[in-house]
Amino acid sequence: MKISTTKRLERLNERYGNGDLSRRTFLGLTAAAAASAGLSMPWMGRALAAATEVRFDGWGGVVQEAIDKYAFQPYTAKTGIKVVQGTFGDENEVITKVKTSKPGDFQIVHSSGVNYYIKYVNAGVNAEINEANIPNMANVLQPMIEPFRKITPKISAVPYDYGTTGLAYNTTVISPEEAKEKGVGLLFDPKYAGKVGGYADMTTRVWYAALQSGQDPNNIQDMDAVWAKVRENRDLAKKFWSSGAELMDLLSKGEVVVTDAWSGRIAALQQQGHPIGYLDPAGSYAWMEDMLVLKGSPMAECEELINFMLEPATSIAVAEGQNYPPSLDPTKVELTEKIKALPAFDPTGSMKSLTFADPVYWANNEDAWNKQWDRISKGA
Repeated sequence: MKISTTKRLERLNERYGNGDLSRRTFLGLTAAAAASAGLSMPWMGRALAAATEVRFDGWGGVVQEAIDKYAFQPYTAKTGIKVVQGTFGDENEVITKVKTSKPGDFQIVHSSGVNYYIKYVNAGVNAEINEANIPNMANVLQPMIEPFRKITPKISAVPYDYGTTGLAYNTTVISPEEAKEKGVGLLFDPKYAGKVGGYADMTTRVWYAALQSGQDPNNIQDMDAVWAKVRENRDLAKKFWSSGAELMDLLSKGEVVVTDAWSGRIAALQQQGHPIGYLDPAGSYAWMEDMLVLKGSPMAECEELINFMLEPATSIAVAEGQNYPPSLDPTKVELTEKIKALPAFDPTGSMKSLTFADPVYWANNEDAWNKQWDRISKGA
């Protein structure tokens, strides 16, 4: 028995060496074979106890549908590990739940970049990934990784995609020339009272109010002027939306004719044939998203899943499905024409054309600004 088991183990090792088996499958099969023959190895208990599922929480809608179709389903087919999914509309809700849950209840979050990363770190709920287990990180844009390393040298998240919150407008009502001329002023134009939309989020409202008041959103000198613009925008708005699905619904039905909007959702509307234009005025809010691993997660499985998601073929398919450029470096990986045509895509890989929020600056002001935004959103 031990002789035949030894040969089987040798064959499994050869298949693993040739790349025919994933590390997870290899460990499970060899541990099971050794255990059935009465053999014992230091790694057997860990292999036999390997997680059979990973939990993922994301933004839902077309974005999560693309990730599920092009990443999760192929990953499960390859490894047998199921990805259990949850969705959210506001990541602050997730952070609150993570703080009050047991370690491991939440595992991977499709998180909104360094602005939120610092919140998880300050709450002490982040895990530390072993980058050696995610070799496909070699293709990830360094300008996207560096901001995370400034917060924690041993990172807990891997950048996955990026986009902008620019201006979307109905081209049957607003011409591209008018949009370009007025820029962020469209959100504050009395001409479109009752037809203005916006994301129900303090950061977005303050960001565009700062631009409209002629200030740097990462170094605001006159908050009174900003809050005055936030109120002005509120009074013109028909609705502040809270999800990408709601944004698309408002625009596609013509209930709003101008709104700040997520670039990928607008690309989806344009592909569906809706008369929606998109513009990134100077200083538009740019953001990146990452796969964040939380404390108590099955690290080997999470790292394996993220590495699978970063495979060029997988990442490109997801990017085309969700309409956001991937975190892959275009100087290292050949991307498709569809990706190159997406709003916010940076062909240089330098990310210098995009304006990101300073995470420390915004974290230091967030509590006070959220309280004021809450009051204003309720009519104060």
